Amino acid sequence: MTRFLATRAGIWTGFAAAALVLFGAAPLLLSGFRLGLFAQFLCYAIVAVGIGLAWGRGGMLTLGQGVFFGMGAYLMAMHMKMADAEFRNGPGSVPDFMELAGIRELPAYWAPFSSPAFTIAAILIVPTAFAVLLGFAVFKRRVKGAYFAILSQALAGAFAILLIGQQSMGGFNGLSRFRYFFGYNLDDPVNQQMLYFIAAGVLLVVVAVALQLRRSRYGELLVAVRDAEERVRFLGYDAANIKVVAYATAALFASVAGAIFVPVVGIISPASIGIVPSIMFILGVAIGGRASLVGPVVGALAVAAAQTALSEQFPSAWTYAQGLLFIVVIALLPGGIASIAAATKRFRKEPATAEATA
Repeated sequence: MTRFLATRAGIWTGFAAAALVLFGAAPLLLSGFRLGLFAQFLCYAIVAVGIGLAWGRGGMLTLGQGVFFGMGAYLMAMHMKMADAEFRNGPGSVPDFMELAGIRELPAYWAPFSSPAFTIAAILIVPTAFAVLLGFAVFKRRVKGAYFAILSQALAGAFAILLIGQQSMGGFNGLSRFRYFFGYNLDDPVNQQMLYFIAAGVLLVVVAVALQLRRSRYGELLVAVRDAEERVRFLGYDAANIKVVAYATAALFASVAGAIFVPVVGIISPASIGIVPSIMFILGVAIGGRASLVGPVVGALAVAAAQTALSEQFPSAWTYAQGLLFIVVIALLPGGIASIAAATKRFRKEPATAEATA
């Protein structure tokens, strides 16, 4: 079965099955509320795919993906608040939260986000460019391991604190109460379902991109840098450039996920992009299996679904259940959920080997 999934036919079969579930079964079986919740989970899965590429294949423990997720989310939220204000009071109007905060004049850096094209370009370019600059600054100095993890986590905390102090960005409460998404009314159930289809489609696209990168020559170099960085340098390759590509790709995925998250959930605040959310992203990838392609997706969906289900029934116990889940998976399945098949196969072989030896 594993060998079949590694073939071209197996890959196409896997994508077809995923598309059937996402675009066929889920909309039919889930209510509108649960479908919107599933769309939120898919946004987390998109982030997880990027982390799986950077951490699972490149060995970079990215504890600050909340930064790029937040960049994409806030950029989209700025456009949506501008669209709402223009629909209500005309071009150049101040968003409602600014009026409540006493801000009478629209800040200059808000004005370009009235353009949908500018907003989409900013979501794709700004976080990616920031990741490239940060990556060159860090990896050229050969910062790696725990030092890189601590640096990225500190960046997530600093970004959240910065946003809390910005009243023009909603401060601690963030941005919420959106009415329109590129002209579509978010109160319409049909448009809400459209957002789910967008999230599902983007997830399949980023998985396909990650698969192509993993199977390419670049993917082999990325694994080589993870396992023997100095040897790669001796062969004439610049390991920093190889890492930067994976780090920037993960940042791009996180930014796109954040941009979709905003219209799906209807709010973005510093609490959604700080240290704790960044660790939650990592937790899902670790539980699912960072070394595999599908593992991060499965882990992100499983953790998000478990958090929702358990927090609804046992609000105060979810944190303990989360820690227990992480310990059990790491202790019994170091490779995550994705390694269950391999572990089962290995477990079956051991008795047979013992009998043959006897």
